[in-house]
Amino acid sequence: MKYKKLLGLLSVLVLTLGACAPAATEMPATVAPAEPLATEPQATEPEATESPMAETPTTEATTAAETPTGAVPVTGTGTVNVSESADFGPILVNGEGFSLYLFMQDTQNSGVSTCTDADGCTIDWPPLVVDGEPVAGEGVDATMLGTITRDDGTVQATYNGWPLYLYFGDAAPGDTNGQGLDEFGGIWYLGSPAGEPILQ
Repeated sequence: MKYKKLLGLLSVLVLTLGACAPAATEMPATVAPAEPLATEPQATEPEATESPMAETPTTEATTAAETPTGAVPVTGTGTVNVSESADFGPILVNGEGFSLYLFMQDTQNSGVSTCTDADGCTIDWPPLVVDGEPVAGEGVDATMLGTITRDDGTVQATYNGWPLYLYFGDAAPGDTNGQGLDEFGGIWYLGSPAGEPILQ
């Protein structure tokens, strides 16, 4: 009898406990984080940039000719003309009409001028310096014209093998103040169209 009571109490207790126990709750399923959608990298076109224009350096042409010490300025191809002198007849002159002289210290056809800068000769007697070949004016024998290269690298006109010079004492075209002067070791004479010194 006691056993049946005890069994009945246990049954009631079990039922009571079952009614009081909280209902089982389902655990929510763990959701894995969504992976970011793979996006293809978009090709970006480089921005067009204008390339800087290359600056072309400009060079200024230097046209001024060098003037050797004591020499007349080089203005281009020299011209040798013939002019009529009241005292000496036909004489050689440059393109501006200034008298041309021969130096007896020079040796004809030697290709060398003995009038140099060293002793100051070219100050009083500037060589007829030319740029290129000298030009024969009317009355001048073109076959007698030539050139020599001086020690300073300038080119001097010659006539019949004689180097040609101007005289600093001639202030105007037609002057012949250098005729017959004895300077720098030799005598200076006007040049004739025949290519010889005028000795009078």
